[in-house]
Amino acid sequence: MENLLFPAIEPYRHAQLAVGEGHALYYEECGNPRAAPILFLHGGPGSGCNSAQRRFFDPHSHRIILFDQRGCGRSTPLGATQANTTQDLVADIEALRRHLGVERWLVFGGSWGATLALAYAVSHAEAVRGMVLRGVFLGSRAEIDAYLYALRSELPQAWASFAAAVEGGELLSAYHRAIHADDRDVALRAAQAWSDWEHAVMSLGAAPSPNTATGELALARARVQTHYLIQDCFLAPGQLLAAVPRLRSVPCHIVQGRQDRVCPPAAAVALAAQWPQCRLEIIEDGGHSPFTAAMCKPLVEAVAALQHRLV
Repeated sequence: MENLLFPAIEPYRHAQLAVGEGHALYYEECGNPRAAPILFLHGGPGSGCNSAQRRFFDPHSHRIILFDQRGCGRSTPLGATQANTTQDLVADIEALRRHLGVERWLVFGGSWGATLALAYAVSHAEAVRGMVLRGVFLGSRAEIDAYLYALRSELPQAWASFAAAVEGGELLSAYHRAIHADDRDVALRAAQAWSDWEHAVMSLGAAPSPNTATGELALARARVQTHYLIQDCFLAPGQLLAAVPRLRSVPCHIVQGRQDRVCPPAAAVALAAQWPQCRLEIIEDGGHSPFTAAMCKPLVEAVAALQHRLV
């Protein structure tokens, strides 16, 4: 993977942006401040940015902008769910654009980041020059249920542990109650079980790696993620697909792993079918993680191709 991405780079600027209701967003800028701006949207919900994500973009050709969403990463307060909805995040992206003096930018998002990229673009299409999406997730209850239940036969031991860690029937509701419980020990145990299941699903078809989300970090991530999932990501059924006509003038390149078990290809296929300006590229041996040899190269190439298309 190392030789498929651009070299490691450090930000030339990082700061906090207060966006109201007690939230302050961490953001950073890397690469060439005079070049075309590109915004990276991280997954989750509840995750955050890391240094490896900067490396999908040519630092000579792009002004690379990353930020941690509300309640995530280095944004404060960590794990906060108050005033934290998809609509709030869309407003945050627009506030960041205006704060940085960006007229229009490319938007790059994978998994939940793809969901948020779409939600932002349909509200602010005039600010989006183009999009690169990976592992499309449309925020539907069917997709959420598939993530919770569809892989139990392939991961029987992991799913048995996941299902046994909480009580109360339907898993999402049970986990949401436990993770948001006043009893800290209950919340931490449930958050770790939630994190372990996520890691098991993410690891399908990928090289083995340790689960680094533990303790308070796992709790903060799980609080935000279950907050979003139990609300169907604060989206009405079919909302994003119904809004695709607003994006007809926005070029898009989807890089979708055929073997993606977190966000299977069906959502990407449905999205591309309604979007004339969208190119769908299926990577036959690609999974969910962008940091595999199968996915790195086409993602880097998709950014370059879109930039060339827009020159």
